[in-house]
Amino acid sequence: MVQSSQAKRNALHELGYKIFLDRYAQKDMTRATLAVGDTVIVVVNSTTGQREVGKVTALDLPTVSIELLDGEVVTRDVEHVDKPLETEPEQMMDRVAAGIAQVETSPEKQAEWAQKFRWLLDDWKFVPGGRILAGAGTPYELTFFNCFVLPPIHDSRGGIFERLQQMAEIMSRGGGVGINVSTLRPRFSYVKGVNGRSSGAVSWAALYSYVTGLIEQAGSRRGALMVIMNDWHPDVFDFVNSKRTAGQITNANISVNISDPLMQAIKDDGDWELVFPDTSDPDYDELWDGDIHSWRGMGKKVNVYRKIKARELWDTIIESAWASAEPGLWFGDRSNKMSNSYYYPHGKLIATNPCGEQPLPGFGICNLGALNLACFDLDGQVDWEQLGTAVRYGVRFLDNVIDSTPYFFEANYEQQMLERRVGLGIMGLAELLIKCGVRYGSDESVEFIDNLFEFITSNAYLASTEIAREKGAFPAFKADKYLASGFMEKMPTRVREAVKQNGIRNVTLLTVAPTGTTGTMVNTSTGVEPFFSWSYYRKSRLGLHEEKVPLVRDWFAVNPGATELPEYFVTAMSLAPKDHVRVQAAIQRWVDSAISKTSNLPNEYTIEQVSELYQYMYDLGCKGGTVYRDGSRSEQVLMLKGDERAESEMEAKTKKEEAHKQPAAETAIVAAEKNIPAAAAKASLVSAEKISQVATPHRVYPRPVKLQGVTINCATPFGTAYVTMNSDEHGYPFEVFITAPGKAGSDLQADAEGLGRMMSLSLRTTDPHNRRDMLKLIIDQLRDIGGSRSIGFGERRVISLPDSVARAM
Repeated sequence: MVQSSQAKRNALHELGYKIFLDRYAQKDMTRATLAVGDTVIVVVNSTTGQREVGKVTALDLPTVSIELLDGEVVTRDVEHVDKPLETEPEQMMDRVAAGIAQVETSPEKQAEWAQKFRWLLDDWKFVPGGRILAGAGTPYELTFFNCFVLPPIHDSRGGIFERLQQMAEIMSRGGGVGINVSTLRPRFSYVKGVNGRSSGAVSWAALYSYVTGLIEQAGSRRGALMVIMNDWHPDVFDFVNSKRTAGQITNANISVNISDPLMQAIKDDGDWELVFPDTSDPDYDELWDGDIHSWRGMGKKVNVYRKIKARELWDTIIESAWASAEPGLWFGDRSNKMSNSYYYPHGKLIATNPCGEQPLPGFGICNLGALNLACFDLDGQVDWEQLGTAVRYGVRFLDNVIDSTPYFFEANYEQQMLERRVGLGIMGLAELLIKCGVRYGSDESVEFIDNLFEFITSNAYLASTEIAREKGAFPAFKADKYLASGFMEKMPTRVREAVKQNGIRNVTLLTVAPTGTTGTMVNTSTGVEPFFSWSYYRKSRLGLHEEKVPLVRDWFAVNPGATELPEYFVTAMSLAPKDHVRVQAAIQRWVDSAISKTSNLPNEYTIEQVSELYQYMYDLGCKGGTVYRDGSRSEQVLMLKGDERAESEMEAKTKKEEAHKQPAAETAIVAAEKNIPAAAAKASLVSAEKISQVATPHRVYPRPVKLQGVTINCATPFGTAYVTMNSDEHGYPFEVFITAPGKAGSDLQADAEGLGRMMSLSLRTTDPHNRRDMLKLIIDQLRDIGGSRSIGFGERRVISLPDSVARAM
């Protein structure tokens, strides 16, 4: 029985509790125990997948009636309802602690470490990765690993689809995948086996992206993919611009692997060659693995496709990042030079996981867990004793995960047993800095962070050496080689001596993941990031929520006369962009893997300033990074108060909640005046609201943050056109995009764009409930418009672009 004091320590705010129930609590998969009064998660919008928490009010199988937290009652098929078997975080913590301790060698050790792991989890001092929270201690064959990187893709149809199958298997079990497409020959290259031309690496990247969008991971989230291309590949310009081409790569993050020679060429204003191996070489199929330097080192021929100024490629990357927040940059040479795994055959880092914090070799994997630094404040100082204990326990916890998780590819198992990678990270850094009165990004914070992470890293490494003394070092460990890595050369002497004497259990130990979901669940700052804002909107599959940082409320509570926050209360958007980078670089000094970090930029930040920031990132020793210029994407997870899109959605949500709270009074008045039943009166209020919306025909409805759409290719007399219809969360049509055949800038393209804009405007000025009728009217107007050319016969005859669009609609 959980004690009330413990329950209070582990209590979650509303959104945090929803996340816990939705993603991590164990479920009754058969729904056999479902009963009236049960707390459940229900899909309230089948189009967007939005889910809400509620209580079952009636069972009439196969349908279930549920009262949501906002008071609305919904009826859904039972297949859209999940019943959590764990309704309190303590139940999950008990399960996870016991499950991860089971791999200890004796019952006594299992009991000892189950108790220690339970202490570690209590009060959210340590938050394991979501895969561990969902799977540990359960009978389900779900991976506990978050991060996977697949080996180089063999440049053949068989190789491409082999990796696709492996990617799908990993994602379906909850893992995120990184893949490097640089082994694939460039666009228009000759393919001897079919006497044809290749569609290029970017086209196959788009295929991987498309499949990622189809996969739901372990029943809780969409697949996650990172696609990387090296900076020498001839298709790199197409790759960089792929995110700006509608529908090309929409379900993956992309990054360019930036080499040290390219950075030097940029600084020297030198030339840069885009190259690829001679695919007619008899050894190409057997030896080509994506390492252009190794290929050249074997004396093999390389074809030069283009010779450009290095800055031309850099400027294109920067412009795209400025416009769309992608691609990110991964400094692959630096990552390998600093890597502890540089010296053994399967240790070369070839790509990163989707969030960028784990550069990995082929078939490399890593599990994640985060120390919640906000829990280690002791009256404005760091509680070093508690933090040191948590670090040591956390390392053993993550090492045990390696032996606890199911493996579904033998190659993953062999690679992980060879090197035993773990990723001990953090969350709550920004909260700890505020509690200690230190301004994020200041000189004082850089010194504070240097001391803090030296302590964390040193203790993590010492803990791993102790486990190695007890259980053995990782099999690929060679003391002289390991200690010569770029990272280990800078480690404190006592750590190096312990490694030399005892060996070390894990090739790498530290990382910083974004912890977006788990950090939000426990209501602290995520990863290394500062707080986004003191009050903001967060949009997810659990709907739109207004979030407020408790630290601000608490500070004003103890300073009642104050009107402004102290200067050390800073948010992501109030920081100078270089302050973000300085913090990242200070932490990277003590992290053997990498860091997932986004530098937030104001909307007015220029392309030139973005270029300077990325150069600064490289010069300070970062292994990669991304930037996000406010407003550069149509869809944002976090939105500031005052954002019109978010305010519009939040206003609608608030009205809906109030509508379910007020009927007891207002509905009774309506019922009394009209002498009708209260239920009918409530219905009349709802229909009256709809009528009032129809009465404002000139209102242009704001574009929602997220829309769902479908793209149809349709034949026209001029070639193939593409028509995209996007609908809102209720399935009502909202906008239309038409891409006509031919080159950009042609009259036909202009006509298609204009037609799409006018159709969209007609839909956006129509009440949502009437948009389907409006769409029918538009179709009637466009159908059978004739032009000078036609295609097809009989019922399939298309006589103009508008006629083709009408048929597609």
